[in-house]
Amino acid sequence: MKRKELLIIFAAAVLSLLLYGCGGGDQAAQDDSWKKVQEKGELVMGLDENFPPMGFRDEDGEIVGFDVDLAKEVCSRLGIELKLQPIDWDVKEQELNTGKIDCIWNGFTITEDRKKNILFTEPYMKNRQVVVVMADSNYEKLSDLEGKKLGLQAGSSAADALEKAADFKAKLGEIAEFNDNLTALMDLEKGGVDAVLMDEIVARYYMQAKNKNYRVLDEALASEEYGVGFRKNDKELMQKVQETLKAMAEDGTMAEISKKWFGKDITTIK
Repeated sequence: MKRKELLIIFAAAVLSLLLYGCGGGDQAAQDDSWKKVQEKGELVMGLDENFPPMGFRDEDGEIVGFDVDLAKEVCSRLGIELKLQPIDWDVKEQELNTGKIDCIWNGFTITEDRKKNILFTEPYMKNRQVVVVMADSNYEKLSDLEGKKLGLQAGSSAADALEKAADFKAKLGEIAEFNDNLTALMDLEKGGVDAVLMDEIVARYYMQAKNKNYRVLDEALASEEYGVGFRKNDKELMQKVQETLKAMAEDGTMAEISKKWFGKDITTIK
């Protein structure tokens, strides 16, 4: 083959690669996540329906909660409807990435591992992973649970916190996983577990609302923050929600919703 023909073939190959790269880049950069939500007229919010006060069913069977009220206000301001979709918390990321839901919004803890697969808003609330015991028990600190049975929700940030607290986990006698925190607390009352590791916000609300004879140990296992989770490439949708949350913080709406559920403003967006 002549040198001139080789140069022509080489130039054509380079041009094809450049054109393919530009087209691929445009496709990768395209983000119609907000447009899709606008077109269908609703935001599908995935949540654990047994996670008071963030999201749970009231006595009438209606899903209510702090996060539910936040999401309703966001959707109202964006001109769309809110669809509440209860999910199995243990497979929440699968529900999100297969398109069954548009976001995870229910006391969803931001972690470095989750950030690898999920796009989060800025944190809107702080939380701790704490140990709940019966009020009349002799447990006062984490070390008192050596050889004991600890309950927690499967796939939760409590499970993540326990994995990172290797020394504490190694000294436990047994770990029992439950579908939700309320079931774990019921097992605590029956004596099935000695303690439950869970979100402090949920624990304290439940203790007050239900007048339960529980006690929270002063020593926490981990500190964390809540955010709203989206698919990694859904940046436009995330930004719409983030901007609306900030506007709600600025005009005092977020504080009012917080006072309704917690008696004071415990949100962190300013």
